[in-house]
Amino acid sequence: MPSGRMGTEVALRSVTTGDSVTHILIDGGQTGTRVRIETPDGGSDHDAPPIRTDRPVVEQIAATVRDILRTAKVRSGPDGSPGPAVVAAGVSGLTPGASRPIDLLAALGDAGVDSVALAHDSVTAYLAANRHEFGAVTAVGTGVVTLGVGRGGVCRVDGWGYLFGDAGSAYWIGRSGITAALRAFDGRGPETALRVATEEEFGPLAELYMSVQADPDRVARIAAFARAVDAASEAGDAVAQQVIDDAADELATSAMTALDRSGRGPGEPARVSWVGGVMSASDRLRNRFVDNVSRRAPEASVEPPHGPPFDGVRLLTDLDAAHPLSEHVYRATSAP
Repeated sequence: MPSGRMGTEVALRSVTTGDSVTHILIDGGQTGTRVRIETPDGGSDHDAPPIRTDRPVVEQIAATVRDILRTAKVRSGPDGSPGPAVVAAGVSGLTPGASRPIDLLAALGDAGVDSVALAHDSVTAYLAANRHEFGAVTAVGTGVVTLGVGRGGVCRVDGWGYLFGDAGSAYWIGRSGITAALRAFDGRGPETALRVATEEEFGPLAELYMSVQADPDRVARIAAFARAVDAASEAGDAVAQQVIDDAADELATSAMTALDRSGRGPGEPARVSWVGGVMSASDRLRNRFVDNVSRRAPEASVEPPHGPPFDGVRLLTDLDAAHPLSEHVYRATSAP
């Protein structure tokens, strides 16, 4: 999420010639916003608040764009005013009904935006990792979603949020590690280094369920605990290793399901990849995922992503209409 979070990323490309366009590219997640501004003279990175899908998304995107344009002082018009701009966004948890591209275009019309393209962030993750090749991509951060793209179309697997799904995500790993610590504390499970790690992070175990439930940042804190689980795994703790292995197996199952449901035929080659800090940070998780998918689909190429999430957002702006993912991009353009 994907992060190890799946954050919210915004990139701007500003060009100051008369017929140039500013590109505002947004890749939205659950726990934060990264902002990159690219100009002919170079680029710069910035932080901004997350875009939350339990609130109206369009209004948050519009506010983020306005804040970026103002604080970064992005100007592309010859008179110093904002010039023509394109907004492309991939947002975690975005539904077709919440995308409202026409409303976003209207909200940013006075900021010089004349075209918008919105998609679920699994679409931009897929494009970043696999470009236009058929296969599957799992985006693993605070949450997780897997996308399969093939001759049969597009298949999304999981991405159901921390309450109901996100199997193998940072939150899932962190929660599983805490559960193992509490089982050891009760005497219901084997002793584990996670017991001490959990107490160091969250306080006395007897009070944990109350203190964590009362914390408004509990999802992010639990997801961040995935790092402690992975560290205990690397140090040889058998319980932590089992948590990481189970997470990798969940992710591999999602990838295989996405491959099969997107129309991959028997023995047909495909490319499987991933995005997100969780897979990048944990060698054990990544290696087991690769081994699991390779064993179950030996004809598949399981490879690192072609590029970072920013690349996938850029590709939204000129995605071929014939590509299966194009049906999952919601667009609006001002009349000439």
